[in-house]
Amino acid sequence: MDIFDHSLRQLDGSELLNETYIKIISEDARNALEEFEPNSVHLVVTDPPYFLDGLDTKWRKGKPQPTKSTVIGGLPVGMKFDPQQGLDLQLFMEDIGGKIYSVLKPGSFALFFSQPRLSFRMSIGLEDAGFEIRDLYAWRFTKRAQFKAFTMDHFIDKMDLTQEKKAEIKQSIKNRRTPQLRPQFEAIILAQKPKEGTHVDNWLQYETGLIDASQSLDGNVPSTIMTVEKPKKDSFNGHLTVKPMQLIEYLIKLFSKQGQVVLDPFLGSGTTAVACHYTGRSCIGIEINQDYVDIAKQRLKEHGYEH
Repeated sequence: MDIFDHSLRQLDGSELLNETYIKIISEDARNALEEFEPNSVHLVVTDPPYFLDGLDTKWRKGKPQPTKSTVIGGLPVGMKFDPQQGLDLQLFMEDIGGKIYSVLKPGSFALFFSQPRLSFRMSIGLEDAGFEIRDLYAWRFTKRAQFKAFTMDHFIDKMDLTQEKKAEIKQSIKNRRTPQLRPQFEAIILAQKPKEGTHVDNWLQYETGLIDASQSLDGNVPSTIMTVEKPKKDSFNGHLTVKPMQLIEYLIKLFSKQGQVVLDPFLGSGTTAVACHYTGRSCIGIEINQDYVDIAKQRLKEHGYEH
């Protein structure tokens, strides 16, 4: 394992927080989690892969595996509609969800980002792994969201028809496109490992299972709609789906307390690790792609993490 590990400093850089650290493990999460102590993690915040373009069936960066479905040629894999994608994701989430479940303390929360159309499959897989599905949140954004609905001109042009007939068909379905509205939110599934006893019993034993209702994104009480714009990425960060630091910090503070351990089994470019650095939590991040591991380490350095 490649582990990046050192004590975590407070924002003012004064004294070290006791028992806090950042670890980045360069390995497949399904293997790495087997080595964790049971009931050792307080919170999970993660964005699992869901067959994005450039990822193969082993969840690694590289050439995508061919799909058996009939799809629109030329579109990235993540944009093709394939019902099997959801079924495969459900089985994957049941598998990895069971491993995540075992390392969480009773009552602990696990937050999983998901494409909206795949969130129900992800939820079923997590529920089959033993989790209680407590809620569904929406991370709302308004900028830098591409309208991905496609016209049919490309298909009409390939039809064995006269140009006049093609023009007639195009006119008859003018402004008709594939059913993809401009995305303005991403789903966040709130799963919970069942607590032991009452809420108070569980908190006294594990300090999990209750939210910090004093946290706020906009001055109001916490709600299921969280509006934060998509972030601008550092020039060295080539990750496809970087999450806003403000949002991840908020989720960490809402669902855990200082000094606790936060796990991200799909660390990506390291936003969860950096957010833990700023909020005084320990972080264990697992990432199979070494390029992203390197980016995460660089981001931690850029944000003042000393090691």
